[in-house]
Amino acid sequence: MLMRVLLVTHYYPEHRGGIEIVAGELSERFACRGIDVVWAASGTDVGPPGQVVASRLPITAWNFSERLLGFPYPLWGPSSLFRLYRQARQCDLVHLHDSLYMGNVVAYLFARWLRKPVVVTQHVGMVPYSRWILRGLLALANRTLASMVLGGCDCPIFISPKVLSYFTRFVRFRCPPLFIPNGVTTSIFRPISGDDRQRLRTELGLPIDKPVLLFVGRFVEKKGLPILRILAEHFPECEWILIGWGPIDPASWELPNVRCLGSMERTEITPYYQAADLLMLPSVGEGFPLVVQEAMACGTPALISKDTAKGMQGLESVAFVSDLAPESLIPRLREILNSTEDLRSRRQEVADFARRHWDWELCVDQYRQLFLELAR
Repeated sequence: MLMRVLLVTHYYPEHRGGIEIVAGELSERFACRGIDVVWAASGTDVGPPGQVVASRLPITAWNFSERLLGFPYPLWGPSSLFRLYRQARQCDLVHLHDSLYMGNVVAYLFARWLRKPVVVTQHVGMVPYSRWILRGLLALANRTLASMVLGGCDCPIFISPKVLSYFTRFVRFRCPPLFIPNGVTTSIFRPISGDDRQRLRTELGLPIDKPVLLFVGRFVEKKGLPILRILAEHFPECEWILIGWGPIDPASWELPNVRCLGSMERTEITPYYQAADLLMLPSVGEGFPLVVQEAMACGTPALISKDTAKGMQGLESVAFVSDLAPESLIPRLREILNSTEDLRSRRQEVADFARRHWDWELCVDQYRQLFLELAR
């Protein structure tokens, strides 16, 4: 018997955020395991059909908070919420990615009213925004809305121990939470030989005789863009490649060693992962960023914050970790760049770690088994 799942996220993968990309990967694999997915998300970034194996339910949304504040929180209209209710009534199970977005909260309430099982995959915990009002609002929302959704769902799933630890402080879970890390498509994100890397750098127009440092993600404060600017100024001997989009424009820094390539499809980013010497992600307040997993699967070491390193047990054995204060981060990066042999020799170890810990097939099998048990 075919199972029907209503999947709800704030955006579709065309938005290029980690949460929606993970949801897309899961939906593709669900289809191969006899699960029919209807995917409801804001219709602000809907691409050509056929990118994801799921029936799409694009929702009309107001997206001004992201455009004006860099804070993604789409608001869904009444008619769209009625369409969401109809899909909730027809499904066997509701699967939410994160607990705070408006559409996710409403879908949770619909599911409870209709007595449908609800699974919540929680990606993000507390984000230490620089603006106190944003920090306060997020803390309040986590202790009210998120606490209600995570505590009342049939199974809360956390993608990192750090996020689980944060919510455990104040959420009374109805059912024991699970830890299921996101996977990586190793057929796409894979390491290449040293000679192939040299050829690839030439094809991409990257220098062979200097370090290439890569950033992939949204150009917002949370991802560490202000810190990247300081580092690029202190390390003019490095080539800085920035891939992404957002309200912060790295081109306005007018630094000759910074190249901003804008937004790219994930398959277009893969060669840059493979060619780079180091992924730079000085972000905070994330569960465990997908770009770290993808870069490491390509054999590229990552320099991340201590906050991010808590997202995966054992990560500090293969990743470079530092405080984000400039007085700590600058000497740490200098130390890494001075050990070029360590950077090269670490690539295979990094790729092996990714292959051992982030298996999509194992991840999806765990979800499928859980869905079947709840739907019964």
